[in-house]
Amino acid sequence: MPLKFKVVFTRSRTIKWVLFLVVATVLLHFPVLSIYKVEWKKDSVTNVSYPYVVGKKRAEMSRINDVMNRGFIIWINYIVMVTCVCILSRRLYQASKMRSHFTATKWPQNSDQSPDRTTSRGLLSRDLHVIKSVVMVCVIFILSQLPYMALSLNRLLDSEFNIIDSRLLNLFGIVSNVARTCSLLNASINIFVYYNCNSKYRSVFLTLVASRKNDTIETNKL
Repeated sequence: MPLKFKVVFTRSRTIKWVLFLVVATVLLHFPVLSIYKVEWKKDSVTNVSYPYVVGKKRAEMSRINDVMNRGFIIWINYIVMVTCVCILSRRLYQASKMRSHFTATKWPQNSDQSPDRTTSRGLLSRDLHVIKSVVMVCVIFILSQLPYMALSLNRLLDSEFNIIDSRLLNLFGIVSNVARTCSLLNASINIFVYYNCNSKYRSVFLTLVASRKNDTIETNKL
C-alpha cells in the first residue's frame, strides 16, 4: 500500500510492534544467552570465592542459533522483502502508466495547463518519485545482502562452515569480510540516493556541509 504509512503504521501499532520485536528477539536468542553461566570458584590459596563465566553446550546451542536465527528467519525475512519490493514496483509501474494515459487524454500536448493531481487511481508525480526512491533503496539493500545470504545458506548446509573449524576458517573469513564490506557500501550508497531523491535531505545536507566548512575556515584563521 504505497503512501499509506500514516494509516498502516500508527503510533500505537508501532509501539506494540517494537515491543513485540524486542521480546521475540530475546526469546529467539535464548539458546545463545543460555550458553554462558556465572559460577563461583574457590581459590585454594586465598580461600576466597570469585565469580567466573563458564560455557556449556556451546556447540549445540550455536548450531541451533545458526539454523534458527541465521538461517530460516533470515531467509524468510529476505523473501518477504523481495516480494514486497516486487509488488511495490508493479504497483508503481501501473500507477505511472495510468497517470501517463490520463494526462495524455485530458491535457493534450498543446495545452498550457498542467495537472497537479491524477485521478483517484493514480498518484502524484511527487509520490511516484518517493516510491521510486524507496524501491531503489530496497533493491540496493537486497543486492548488498546477497553475500550474507550465501554465508547463511552455507552455514545451514555445512555445520563446519564457521569461525571455529580450521578447515574452512579462511574461506569463512573471506566470505564474512565480503558480506561486511557490502553492508558498509549499502549504507554509503544510500547517502547519494537520499541526496538525489529527497529535496529536504539535500537541503539539510548542504547546510551541514556549509556549516562544517565555515567552522574549518574559522579554526584555520585562529
